[in-house]
Amino acid sequence: MHRTGIEKYCINKNNKTLRFGYTTGTCAAAAAKGAAMALVTGSIPSSVKIDTPKGIQLDLEVSGKKEKDQVTCTVIKFSGDDPDVTDGMPVCAMVKFSSDGLIHVDGGEGVGRVTKPGLSQKIGEAAINPVPKKMILEALNQVKDSFGIEKGFDAEIILPMGKELARRTFNPRLGIEGGLSILGTSGIVEPMSEDAIIESIRLELKQKRSQGKTDVIITPGNYGADFVKGLIDIKDEEIVKCSNYVGLTIDMLCRLKFERVLFIAHIGKFIKVAGGIMNTHSREADSRMEILSSLALQAGLERKKALDILSCINTDDGIQILKDAGLLNKTMELAGRKIEFYINNRSYGQFKTGIIIFSNRHGILDINDAAKELIEEYR
Repeated sequence: MHRTGIEKYCINKNNKTLRFGYTTGTCAAAAAKGAAMALVTGSIPSSVKIDTPKGIQLDLEVSGKKEKDQVTCTVIKFSGDDPDVTDGMPVCAMVKFSSDGLIHVDGGEGVGRVTKPGLSQKIGEAAINPVPKKMILEALNQVKDSFGIEKGFDAEIILPMGKELARRTFNPRLGIEGGLSILGTSGIVEPMSEDAIIESIRLELKQKRSQGKTDVIITPGNYGADFVKGLIDIKDEEIVKCSNYVGLTIDMLCRLKFERVLFIAHIGKFIKVAGGIMNTHSREADSRMEILSSLALQAGLERKKALDILSCINTDDGIQILKDAGLLNKTMELAGRKIEFYINNRSYGQFKTGIIIFSNRHGILDINDAAKELIEEYR
């Protein structure tokens, strides 16, 4: 069995051993290197060595075919135990000698093209990020140096499954059309990587700001996005999904100098923010019922009913108790003001904050004046 060099790298999460993988950019660099070597020597190598920015050297299997004046090589993507839609995807590089003696890298079939400003590439360019592009260029330069040739290379990266898989990524929201991005900052895929999600949020916000937008709608996920679209006629790409990273998203909004932000979230997520919790993932913190019951007590709910809320499995059941007690509006108003306080505390009041709390079962639970103003303007 061929060993790549990635086998010994893994991490332990939730008592599970999870394997590392390697990025699409690493595969592209290896495929390009293999094709260039075959072009020079006339023989396709069985594997090529690639140094990743992470400091891990990989020895990746290569397959390929020769045609007249060009060679196409393929490396199969391995994502380890990261839930990546590109795992097992073929990454190809078609390489031929360049006419000017220089090295050129572009994207072909399945590699997306940039159609909106705010990304690392210019509009019209292939969506090959700076680090993987540098890796591809370095790999091709290594071939030139190793064989002492003066000729340059034209390399075209091809993702045969790219167009189909792109529908399952953030790419259409970012204005990357026709395929996938060639990604990677370290050359290595770390399983269950939070960095990739956070980077996607940052890219979306940066892109909107580069388009001159100073207002933005933020929601944790699909529930919030669907609820927003029920209130106003808005496209999905106009909404930024922050996942569980409320605090980090607020930091990004401040750095990018947004002026007005509408936060809209299901009570199950937002009630945590009412307690100052800025990462709402259940492994970081829960306390939904504790926060809801304490706010209910402040609103005047009797002790026994507050204990009933503590026993609820989900927030919708707790909301029903408040509704039956005639204290839903008062409790939700308290929750909304707490959420607004903690967001403003994190942002130092650098932007105007609109708040909408909703429940799929009970509809809008609280909406502040800034949110009403923003909703009317979007309408």
